[in-house]
Amino acid sequence: MSTKKRILFIANEMSPYLEETEFAEIVNRLAVKANESGMEVRCIMPRFGVINERRHRLHEVVRLSGINVSIDGDDYPLVIKVASLPNARLQIYFLDNEDYFKRKSLFHDESENWYEDNALRTVLFCKGALETVKKFGWPPDIIHCSGWMTGLIPMYIKCAYKKEPVFGNSKVIYSIGENTYKENLGKEFIKLATINSNIKPKEMEPFDEGSNISMFSAGATYADAITFGSDKIDKKLLAAFSKVKGKKVLPFNAESDLTDYLQLYTDLAAK
Repeated sequence: MSTKKRILFIANEMSPYLEETEFAEIVNRLAVKANESGMEVRCIMPRFGVINERRHRLHEVVRLSGINVSIDGDDYPLVIKVASLPNARLQIYFLDNEDYFKRKSLFHDESENWYEDNALRTVLFCKGALETVKKFGWPPDIIHCSGWMTGLIPMYIKCAYKKEPVFGNSKVIYSIGENTYKENLGKEFIKLATINSNIKPKEMEPFDEGSNISMFSAGATYADAITFGSDKIDKKLLAAFSKVKGKKVLPFNAESDLTDYLQLYTDLAAK
């Protein structure tokens, strides 16, 4: 049996596929460095329409077909695609859905209007990512989440999926980044995000505002460790999470060679 530590990256963005903030490049470097250090690495991100399938050689993973995500009584089919990270022996998995991810812009339309279904898109990605890991049958030791769109995942691991064997030993790291939207996810977000009876109303309270700050804050609240992915962090988030009792916190360091992240992965996985 392999003793390699399994590291799963779940991210809004990752270089070279999508680069909305500087952390996209860091996710790339982290995945490569972890892989080169002898860890077993997989990465999951949305297949937004701005990602060029032909250029990046994405193709459907037939063995992962048939995943349907249930949200508020409706089923949403996912197509799982994969690409090999250039210059690295790493597979990047992309969650695709014709109606919610293929549009040619991220979270705003051509007139800069916030998509009214961003709440559903967020829940679909977060739940879809975890359902995909279940389909892998690949228990991760560490799940490193980055980007506001992954903010639900630490809570899902601790609450909605707490009885799933594949996540039984998983530790979650959440990276707080720079704010990228000023709107909120709307009143329906909490209803959509409460995906099963294992989630109690009190556990959803950190997400109530649906703002960029609340998504980061809630993700960090439920994570086992916190990192800062930018020097442009909102002051409220810096004040709240720079020092958290009982959690390892990594500050942002633009000059870091990322060995501090690898040490964090090792330390958490050993607990």
